[in-house]
Amino acid sequence: MTYDELYERYLESDDAVVPPTPRIAAYAEALVARCPDGADGSVVWASPPVIEEASGPIVYLLMSYGKAEEVSGYAATLAREHGLVCFDPQGKCLRQ
Repeated sequence: MTYDELYERYLESDDAVVPPTPRIAAYAEALVARCPDGADGSVVWASPPVIEEASGPIVYLLMSYGKAEEVSGYAATLAREHGLVCFDPQGKCLRQ
């Protein structure tokens, strides 16, 4: 499965850190513009800052349970706008 391969290669590996691709970095920046991950008391992200969960062509979004449904829909829409694919590893499906 492509997701598993990307996750293992870019997020689980102890090898050198790979900077996010420009498209992933732009996506993360746009996502955080709408759902901040700073010290503002936001409870959207379970592991801020979001950009630290990005490596190469993948970003793993860790959302707080209470905001996951709301934010994941926006994240999927924004991914399409950035020419990216949004995969839900818990549901094992692409987000449309």
